[in-house]
Amino acid sequence: MRIRPIMIITATAAAIATAGGMATAATGTPTATPTAQSKPAAAPAAPAVPAAPASGGGSAATGATATPAASTVTSTTTTPIDAGTVAGILASCLGSEASQYQAVIGVRAPVASSDIDGVVIAVDSAGQYVQCESKGDKGTSMSSPATFINDRLWGTGHLVEFFDSFSTPTGAGQFLSLGAGHYTADVAKVTISYGDDSTEYPAVMAGGAFAYTAAVSTGADANFPPAPYVHAYNADGKEIYNQKTQPTVKNTHP
Repeated sequence: MRIRPIMIITATAAAIATAGGMATAATGTPTATPTAQSKPAAAPAAPAVPAAPASGGGSAATGATATPAASTVTSTTTTPIDAGTVAGILASCLGSEASQYQAVIGVRAPVASSDIDGVVIAVDSAGQYVQCESKGDKGTSMSSPATFINDRLWGTGHLVEFFDSFSTPTGAGQFLSLGAGHYTADVAKVTISYGDDSTEYPAVMAGGAFAYTAAVSTGADANFPPAPYVHAYNADGKEIYNQKTQPTVKNTHP
């Protein structure tokens, strides 16, 4: 079972210049959260995946509110996928179109589910990106077609666009969180926070794309992991996009 957010939160990238080479790993070391310089007034919060109430929650008699089970990000460390395997993943994900794409990110997640253990991001000469989830040397995409058109979704900021973001169980109370997207030249750093925890973890970035993975522990009684939120910073360290606070989301396609 894959758990997806109710709505993909996005802000569309404009023209994106791709860089050569492929990012293969990130340390997963959490970074301190810089203070944002501004915050839009009355900006709606991004929708989150609902959390299951913890055992022993409130009752109708007392009027107490049930509290979601505590969750912990246990690892965000990625490991590289070798170039030969990346080529095979793209071939099985994209078929005959695979030769049109150059991989820019290929990483294994810190934990594997029954059908996903990592992700490959690639881009073609027109700046069109694709996200393929991996399992071993095979690749699949949860979107159809697998290629993501840069202007299919847009939002305030025009700095960051998501491809796909989801969580999938890896065991009792254990989840793999994985997502990816691309960004404009205004963005120097992308980080991810989870739920109400303000800790931010660095995303893997290369060629105008970013990807993140995390192993999340929620406890055996929880049905849902915390929602991931993207943060973007410029070269001066100023936060210029915060998915939790900035209004986004308009789907330009029916």
